[in-house]
Amino acid sequence: MHSRPSPNCGARRSGLTPHIVVLHYTAMADAAAALDRLCDPSAEVSAHYLIDRWGEVTQMVDEKDRAWHAGAGEWRGLGDINSRSVGIELDNTGRHPFPEPQMAALEDLLTGILARHPIAPGDVIGHSDMAPGRKSDPGPRFDWARLARRGLAGPVVPPADMPRDFRTAARAAGFTADVDEKTLLTATRLRFAPWRQGPVCDADCRLWYDVGNAAR
Repeated sequence: MHSRPSPNCGARRSGLTPHIVVLHYTAMADAAAALDRLCDPSAEVSAHYLIDRWGEVTQMVDEKDRAWHAGAGEWRGLGDINSRSVGIELDNTGRHPFPEPQMAALEDLLTGILARHPIAPGDVIGHSDMAPGRKSDPGPRFDWARLARRGLAGPVVPPADMPRDFRTAARAAGFTADVDEKTLLTATRLRFAPWRQGPVCDADCRLWYDVGNAAR
């Protein structure tokens, strides 16, 4: 674990503590460029951690503090995600797979974070989950199924009483941002079924299906 403190942080508001993890990709040329930006006062952005493509982890903000990574959005009807979350940046442009060393380091980091805070696997989310239409990271090439199989994302079993209406099902799954159905469909598919095309179908109404299918 490396350390490079960022000035772009502050106290969590209203006594809030982490109960969400938000995953991002940096969309920059390399980890060095991303670190420079995340630690630049004029950029006014940061995250708690950055994991480079070789699995090296750098901490920029202490978990007790509020990093500036999420921006506008909501999850499960709650706003100010920065005060409620730990933010992890992954060195990736969004156009290539996430390498094995990086994914292994992410799993180790998440295991520790979930042990330190009351964060359920279902609240390990992507930036695109809490900001549909505004953000697309960590993108369609991120291996959510791998995290789910390790109990670090999910849940992977649909509740027996999952609503059959798409928007109701999406809200029950945590996607509560006030966006139109097309934007919501894009966001949920980006997370659970990036290969799926066309109008809303029955599978879109069962968002917590076994995401291991994504690997098939």
